[in-house]
Amino acid sequence: EREREMETEREGEASPRNGTRCFCGRRQPPKAMIVQSHPLLSILFFALSFKTLRVFLRTHSFTLPPKQVEGNRTKSWRWTNLSVSLVHSAITGPWALLCVYNSPEMLTEILSFQSSFAYLLVCVSTGYFIQDVADIVMNGQSRASWEFLVHHILVISTFLYIVLTHHYVAGAVVALFVEVNSIFLHTRLLLKLANAQTSPLYHYNKYINVFTYIVFRLSSQFYLTWFMMKNISVLPNAGYISLSLNSMNVMILVYFYRLIRTDFLRKPKHYLQNGNNNTKFVDD
Repeated sequence: EREREMETEREGEASPRNGTRCFCGRRQPPKAMIVQSHPLLSILFFALSFKTLRVFLRTHSFTLPPKQVEGNRTKSWRWTNLSVSLVHSAITGPWALLCVYNSPEMLTEILSFQSSFAYLLVCVSTGYFIQDVADIVMNGQSRASWEFLVHHILVISTFLYIVLTHHYVAGAVVALFVEVNSIFLHTRLLLKLANAQTSPLYHYNKYINVFTYIVFRLSSQFYLTWFMMKNISVLPNAGYISLSLNSMNVMILVYFYRLIRTDFLRKPKHYLQNGNNNTKFVDD
């Protein structure tokens, strides 16, 4: 009888639905228990948190747009939107690296690895992407930023599947390596909005941006694509996830070409004199 009780207790500790232990058998913090018990409510909370951050950044003097931006409604909106994106990247990029540093087996146990720390990261990031979609749509930028909406919808649908099924948590963490590059990508766009393309900061950032684009964005995406395609016959819902990955692969290769063309190929003289006044993200 005692052996049966001990076995039941061990099963309870391993269960992702149990409120006292994490998946790996270690005790969970209270916040992690709440997130795993109510994932959709938690995602909504994180989305509202990023919305609150957006309001804060828009109204406080030390984060207000520079003079080159504040007179233009679209550019002012972009400044705030990119600032929120930069905060998200600065949080989730190092967080994803820390997850893998603490548990290197995540790189091979893409489907089955479980960790409350990693699960919380996926929920936070899902909330951000939902908030960003709402921000783009509600501010009338859907047409100018349609490629980002497609990207975000692919990410949201995949992350929601991961959150609800507890499958591919490690895969989502590896995918969030791209946020390390996004720190420098968003910094680049903010500097361009401020017409600071000739500044030393922009000069150094563009090289770091390309380096991290290759190391953290292209490499992580292609590794996940390789893993999914190699195991597509045995992994659950691998077809849809592979389709999402390959769609994003096309996008990031196109973006990489645009990045190289804009920052490293010769530009027309009028571009250097006047800066880029186009309102579309995708042209930057």
